[in-house]
Amino acid sequence: MERIRIFDTTLRDGEQTPGVSFTPEEKMEIAVQLDKLGVDAIEAGFPSASEGEQKAFKEIAATGLHAEVCALTRTLKSDIDAALACNPDSIHTFISTSEVQMKHALGMTPEQVLEAAVTSVQYIKDHGLICEFSPMDATRTDLGFLKRICKAAEEAGADRINIPDTVGIMSPQSMERLIRELKAVVKTPLSVHCHNDFGLAVANSLAGVVGGAAQVHVAVNGLGERAGNASLEEVVMGLHLIYGKKTGINTKLLYGTSRLVSRLTGIVIQPNKAIVGENAFAHESGIHTRGVTVEPLTFEPFSPEVVGRRRRLIAGKLAGKHGIRVELEDSGFHPSEAQLNEIVRRVKELGDKGKTVTDADLLAIARTVMGEVVEEKIVDLTDFAVTTGIRVIPTASVKIVMDGKEYVAAETGVGPVDAAIKAIQKITNQLANVRLTEYRLEALTGGSDAVAEVIIKVEDKDGNIVSARGAREDIVMASVEAMINGINKLLIRRRK
Repeated sequence: MERIRIFDTTLRDGEQTPGVSFTPEEKMEIAVQLDKLGVDAIEAGFPSASEGEQKAFKEIAATGLHAEVCALTRTLKSDIDAALACNPDSIHTFISTSEVQMKHALGMTPEQVLEAAVTSVQYIKDHGLICEFSPMDATRTDLGFLKRICKAAEEAGADRINIPDTVGIMSPQSMERLIRELKAVVKTPLSVHCHNDFGLAVANSLAGVVGGAAQVHVAVNGLGERAGNASLEEVVMGLHLIYGKKTGINTKLLYGTSRLVSRLTGIVIQPNKAIVGENAFAHESGIHTRGVTVEPLTFEPFSPEVVGRRRRLIAGKLAGKHGIRVELEDSGFHPSEAQLNEIVRRVKELGDKGKTVTDADLLAIARTVMGEVVEEKIVDLTDFAVTTGIRVIPTASVKIVMDGKEYVAAETGVGPVDAAIKAIQKITNQLANVRLTEYRLEALTGGSDAVAEVIIKVEDKDGNIVSARGAREDIVMASVEAMINGINKLLIRRRK
């Protein structure tokens, strides 16, 4: 299998992401992680930019990493000298070659650009370093001039020639064709550096490899200028599993590396991002969850463990019994068929209301349903209403059937929960001498529509105490449910 070099530019181009700025300590932490990950080269910064950049670069270069530590420079002697002072393993030097950039960004003629490129490559090689040369904006450069400057850089001693799609305007077909044409002119290993302005950075990078590129520039989580660079994790997994190429990357560290960079940059990873997004290995549909629990390859291109992930089965309105059962069993819950049906019904009911059912929500529902009295209920709630407001005293009315007889009661309280529980107790205290001794809100997950889990303790006149739970997106309903469950448990125990 052909081996492709991975050149990581998270610490350089990735830091050019709007709003991202690394401290020297953060740069070091990321560099060490990238080295563990197995990248071939780390573009650790642009030394001429600032004293802080030089300090951070020197510390990384002195760490003794296995990866090649590379410095970026313009084709200026002052830039190269600043980089040389930082003891890099290699220098990546660049100059604009497209007509628009030579004219408006540099104010130089093609001949001046050619001379600057050759002089810089020779200067770097005279100091015994590995040199990578980039004709910036190569994909908008006149093809004849591009071939000419690449050939000149090769003759000057460049070890690698990188082809940047600086403004991300290539298609995979055109990128592959360009690399093939350049390979016919130069023998020096070619590299590609693709930007994501049209969402094609990864596709263009892979196409460049198909065309003959031996190295790909990438950034963790696709960080970089404007829409970013080619995503390291996506390029690597595409090379390994679609194109049959090897890299030095330990793919099991991809997710951890992604999370580290996300934490240090403050850039949240979109949930549906390939490979490292939170939904990349999450399944909700009943058809999908059943499939992946029987044979993962039915709905996954590869095992999540390959990239340091775990599969997640999501409870929601599209979920099926099989997936929910697996999720519950993984958490130590083993519901009966009837209990499972009730859990699924409640999950779908929440989903129909637009609620995202979290893992904590599912477990709260399961604890409540599995804690309910299985035998015929002595007390059953048949109707319930509550009113509250700024100028309205919280009032609750309940209708309860107990031993086949119907009872109705209403009460006021300091809030709707207090009023509801008092209304229930108004009936049960007289008939069964059951009273509430403890009430607490055990868990509240998500946002304002979260599932609330209420835990209560009730006691009868003989001192028997039982606890019960209720879990609903409505705290009042969760409280009422817990109270009814507790009363039933206590009455059944006492009668037995």
